[in-house]
Amino acid sequence: MQLEVLLSCMNQKDWQIAEESKITGNVLIVNQCTDFHDADHQTNSTQTLETMPKRIRMIFACEHGLSRSRNMAIQHAEADICLFCDDDEEFRENYEDTILNAFRNLPEADLIAFQVEGKETRLPNRIQKLGFTSCLKIASYQIAFRRKAILEKQILFDVHMGAGSGNGCGEENKFLLDCRKAGLNIYYVPKTIAALYPKGSTWFFGYDQKFFYQRGAATRHMMGLWLSVFYGIYYLTVKYKEYGSNISPLKAAKELFRGILENPIRCQIIEEEGGRA
Repeated sequence: MQLEVLLSCMNQKDWQIAEESKITGNVLIVNQCTDFHDADHQTNSTQTLETMPKRIRMIFACEHGLSRSRNMAIQHAEADICLFCDDDEEFRENYEDTILNAFRNLPEADLIAFQVEGKETRLPNRIQKLGFTSCLKIASYQIAFRRKAILEKQILFDVHMGAGSGNGCGEENKFLLDCRKAGLNIYYVPKTIAALYPKGSTWFFGYDQKFFYQRGAATRHMMGLWLSVFYGIYYLTVKYKEYGSNISPLKAAKELFRGILENPIRCQIIEEEGGRA
């Protein structure tokens, strides 16, 4: 059983990101380039660096958006077990052993979420199978998975969600919920594999009206109308301490439920499908 880290980043000029992240094993880097200086990189291309004992591959990608980056990584990965990674992580020395041992000890697990230092967790400190609400508490860079299981169920990230989509976050939650719907087993193992050193979000600029509108839109897209309404009430309640100093609960609720009712992501999909017809 082998592990491959799937690292999403932008505008990298060399392999240094792998060293900065302290990745000691195999890694596939999806490098989305907004400004191609090299004529050879006008289309998607791949370079490989063999540095024993690890193998580094980098895809120079023309497509933009984090969900597209994750999907490209899934499709081009080679290892049995894969781990999503962002460009602001630093891995622990024993991360490979921690992840592979967890899959050996949980042979029924198709996906395992681990702990990343700097990411607040609201999950109990024990190994557990994740249900519907628990999947909403996980970030993509915590997720390792059996690649064969994901490919067999043909599950990918929704490109209408996530950084670069214009629709805010939520892509990892929908990905996990789609995995659950497909019958895959998702576990949480409270072992720390990395630390997070955020460089600044490309989509989160504070708890403002836009944030809550996009949150409502993403929730509606994931859950449907009525379940998103109930979850919206829950979210406004449990997150009040975080957003209360930035925006009033009334304004937050107004924007969140406007996003739910207008369902802009679905409207966007319909418009795209109409354009292709």
